[in-house]
Amino acid sequence: MASFQIRFLLRNGIAALCAVSLCAPPALAQSVLRDAETEAFFDEISRPIVAASGLDPANVDIVLINDKSVNAFVAGGQTVYIHSGLINTASTANEVQGVIAHELGHIEGGHVIRYGDGMKAASGISIASLVLAAAAIAAGAAEAGMAIMQAGQRAAIGKFLAFSRVQESVADASGARYLSKAGITGRGSVNFFKKLQNHEFRLGIPQEDSYDRTHPLSGERITVLEDTYKADPAWEAPINPKWESDFQRIKAKLQGYIADPNATLRDYPETNTSVAGHYARAYAWHKAAYPDKALNEANILVSRNPDDPYFLELQGQILLESGRPKDALASLRRAVDLTSNQPLIAAIFGHALIATEDKNNLTEAERVLRSAVAKDNNNPFAWYQLGVVYEANGDTPRAALASAERYLMEGAPQLALPNAATAMAGLPEYSHDWIRAQDIKLVAEAEVAKLEKKRR
Repeated sequence: MASFQIRFLLRNGIAALCAVSLCAPPALAQSVLRDAETEAFFDEISRPIVAASGLDPANVDIVLINDKSVNAFVAGGQTVYIHSGLINTASTANEVQGVIAHELGHIEGGHVIRYGDGMKAASGISIASLVLAAAAIAAGAAEAGMAIMQAGQRAAIGKFLAFSRVQESVADASGARYLSKAGITGRGSVNFFKKLQNHEFRLGIPQEDSYDRTHPLSGERITVLEDTYKADPAWEAPINPKWESDFQRIKAKLQGYIADPNATLRDYPETNTSVAGHYARAYAWHKAAYPDKALNEANILVSRNPDDPYFLELQGQILLESGRPKDALASLRRAVDLTSNQPLIAAIFGHALIATEDKNNLTEAERVLRSAVAKDNNNPFAWYQLGVVYEANGDTPRAALASAERYLMEGAPQLALPNAATAMAGLPEYSHDWIRAQDIKLVAEAEVAKLEKKRR
């Protein structure tokens, strides 16, 4: 599908109930949506907040997850994961900034690391209650023993939930501090919590007590945050019109990519001649296999702004995926030039060069793809395309190395392992590529061993 590329994220965690969250909901695997424009947008709107938090913007990533639930989380490191459902629910870029600020509060506070402290405290209560219950049962007081056990388990759960709520409150306060320091209004943060509160109302969640919840009730958070934000000079700060305009583009293209085409065309009818409208319909028509209609929408966007790299990227990829790779080259080459070889766009351009089946294009394809993986090593699609180039050029060892890179990223160490071994067998010993193949082999062997251990 045009522009967006998908990879899979393996993760585990604790469920969060439709709210910005410290931990990830349980899942075997979820897809990460990668799009050059979306990633540039996240970087731009988060940069001043990250700087205000004291973290280095170069080390913080905002990652989009294909999940319709309204959620965001951190799971270690300096990465904020945002669900597509949250983007769909948010009305403004400022609301998304509020969420990012909150999640940065978890990162700065080291809450993922301290998560074990909460579990340890809860476990201590639970173990103590089990000991007391066993003693009571041994003394012949079975009913009393069961009551002690149940009370202990309840106390343990309450202890952990209280720990979690405190961390959420701290992240709220930290997020407010970052927005203030960055000179960004907290109106979006308050508005988004009001959206969460409305969701709680629809679910019939009691609003009197947050005792049984991992998060404070949204109403409680709104009360505290409104008092904090309204006292802040940044409360009256104007919103950034570029960020808000860009957000509508991002939101439209995301809906066009993941939603049913009929739903997209209903929300963005042809009477909507905005950039967002054309964007959404281009994706919807392309997804519904109407390439001419999709290309028409993309052409309108390019005619409005011939130097917008993301319009050119969309135009080129529709042509490519419609079986017209030669026609796609000019648009994609221009998009690559305008973005200084943005790696995701470069990977698509490299694919188009290969798809022409013109051997004269392989040299340029190799150069473009090698640059793409050098700038962004975490792109399985680019590694796959680079492997195709190597194989076409008869360079089997490097083709195997590219495949090993790809399979390791995709969580398939059992496939990465033989490819790494093939690469090592054909590459000069102790060369840069040979050492990289050896590293992959060692990592893949360890991962395969873990998988085999789990199966036992």
